[in-house]
Formats: sequence, C-alpha cells, structure tokens
Amino acid sequence: MMLHTIFYAITHLESLLLPIFQYFDYWSYAILFLIIFVETGLVVFPFLPGESIIFISSTLAARDSFFLDIRLLFLVFFFAALIGDTVDFEIGRHLGHWRFIKRHIPEERLQHATNFFVRHGGKTVIFGRFIPMIRTFVPLIAGMFKMGHPRFAIYNFIGVLLWVGTGSFCGYYLGALPFVQEHFSLILLSIVLIALIPSFSAGLFNLMKKKA
Repeated sequence: MMLHTIFYAITHLESLLLPIFQYFDYWSYAILFLIIFVETGLVVFPFLPGESIIFISSTLAARDSFFLDIRLLFLVFFFAALIGDTVDFEIGRHLGHWRFIKRHIPEERLQHATNFFVRHGGKTVIFGRFIPMIRTFVPLIAGMFKMGHPRFAIYNFIGVLLWVGTGSFCGYYLGALPFVQEHFSLILLSIVLIALIPSFSAGLFNLMKKKA
C-alpha cells in the first residue's frame, strides 16, 4: 500500500504540485527555499529530494502560463543551498562530536563521506554535492576536519553554483520541449530511480558484507 502511494505520488507529482504552487502563489519561493535549506543545512534530513525539487520547479517555470521565474528560482535555490551548507559546516565545526548528531546519521554513510573527504580534500566540497549518498554530510565533515572558512566558502560557492545551475537550467530548457511535457511523469520517475541507485547499491553491499 505504501509503495503504491509513493509510486502514485511520483508519477502524478506535477498534478499534485501545481495546485500547491497556485495556492501559495509567490510564497512558493519561500517554501522552496526552506526545503533546499533544510536538506542541505540540517544533517538529519538528508532524504529530502533536492535535485527533484529543483528540476521539477524549473520545468514548470518553462511554461508561459506559469508564474515561476527561472532567474528568481535560481537565486532562491542558490542562496538556500549556500546558506544551508554554511550552517552544516558550522555544526560540524562546533558540534561535530555531539552524540545527537552521530545518533541520527547512518554510520556507514558518515564513514563513506569521511573517506571520500580524506582522499579528495577540498574537491569533495565541490563534487561531493553530486553524490546523493554523501552530499549532506560533506560540509559537516569539512567542519569537523576544521577546514578554513575562506577555503570552504570558495569550494562551496563553486559546488553550489554547478549543482543549482545544472539542475535548474537543465530542467528549464528540457521543460520547454513538447516531448518532456508529454512524458513528464515517466521522466521524473526515471530521475528518482537513478538517484536511488547509489543508496540501494551501498545498502546491498553493506548487507552482503555483514553476511560474509
């Protein structure tokens, strides 16, 4: 029953979101800001679909009949992610060893992100954002490793610019294509499934490792 509900929500997300956007009108920008900020800034909410929200909103902005503006959307997503990552970084810097955080973060994901950070250093802040499994934890770990504020700010600026830019402008330009508008639900479902592959693969690997 739950899987059927989730599948229905994904395949009918456009029809579910449209009334919400229309009801809240320009307050929708504030809601979108909050979603991206919470996903990037609060480490206990790594499950929020950041990429999907950016892509879907940008796709809707491509429609002349809809009020969303791609330029304003880009700024909303950019500053939400930038501020969220900075909050996450400060949490890691000052509260990184707090029990509450470690209790609510999957140990294997935290370890995976830590290993990635140790191997690649500051580049992790840029490219780790594109890896769903570790994205939320990278600023936290950068703070725990006491990375300098200016260095983190530069890497984070570049990473957020690439992440938001790719998601919003791909969604906007693809959303203008008739094929995408006609098969929006199928394309969205494909994006969600692709995004879940790393997490599913890691979970399967850990399960096999425990049984071995």
